[in-house]
Amino acid sequence: MTFFIGVDLHKTQFTVHVRTEEESESLDQIRQYPTTPDGYAEFLARINRYKATGADVKIGVESTGNTRFFKNQVEKAGAEVTVINTLKFKVINESAKKTDKHDASTISEFLSKDMLPESYLCGKETENIRRLLKSRERLVRSTVGQKNEIHALLVSLGLSDELRSLQRVKLMFEIIERIEESVKIIEKQLVELTKDDEMVNRLLTIRGCGKITAWTIRAYTEDISRFATAKKYAAFCGLVPWVQDSNETIHHGKITKRGPQELRTCFVQLVLGIRRCKDTSNWRMMQRYEYMKTNKGSGKSIVAAARKMAEIVGKYKPMSLAEEALTAMN
Repeated sequence: MTFFIGVDLHKTQFTVHVRTEEESESLDQIRQYPTTPDGYAEFLARINRYKATGADVKIGVESTGNTRFFKNQVEKAGAEVTVINTLKFKVINESAKKTDKHDASTISEFLSKDMLPESYLCGKETENIRRLLKSRERLVRSTVGQKNEIHALLVSLGLSDELRSLQRVKLMFEIIERIEESVKIIEKQLVELTKDDEMVNRLLTIRGCGKITAWTIRAYTEDISRFATAKKYAAFCGLVPWVQDSNETIHHGKITKRGPQELRTCFVQLVLGIRRCKDTSNWRMMQRYEYMKTNKGSGKSIVAAARKMAEIVGKYKPMSLAEEALTAMN
């Protein structure tokens, strides 16, 4: 027997609905648990009772801010967790009856029929890299804002370097210095986390690819072997055009912009970095870019080159342990 549990997870509580293959309705009355140690302990005890009968327990939960913690907790009890891809599962969002109980029941129903679109949940190390990159981005944006404010103040008062003596401007420069020191600390942590990462080291061999670009591509790709083809990886980046194929009519539109925005932006920045290098003009990809630029404009040409670069990266496959050993011997 298999118990299918639909969970509607929130910040302060989660609602649970249980069903089996034989039972179309819930076995137990729908219950709510607080997201506290006691609430999790009570829910885990319930799972353990199901497991004690020799049954399997499968849980479906939407991807939210605390899904990772919830998943780690229930997996301790031996439950199989499916994290739902909310972009592909619109049944709940578009439902006319939007309640926690109904949402949990809907999740358990689709889980029992194996019809839930699964979302990939990255590892803890990758999550740390992402958070460090986001913190760095916020700090850099704050630095730019402070510099713009200083510039606007200089222009408005018509003064130049002597304005540095003012207390307000001194304070603003001190803030910028502190922020830049914090940025350097974050970058040192990122270097330490990725110093032995094969994908980052391989990306840094590309002309025009900097550390920030390599770190971001690594963070939002993680296990590139989960993509069957390079085109599927480009689709994950949101760099492929949407297609509407119905009967004898086929329409191609703009790029889908699905997937992480940071990843998509990095491939555009990578193309611009390659373009700035002097010895890359004879590359086939850059020649294609220059040809498209004369007919399509620079914007579409850059996006097309970014898609091509994503496909090139998508063809990368990590070395196996045997290949690493052979490389080390040579």
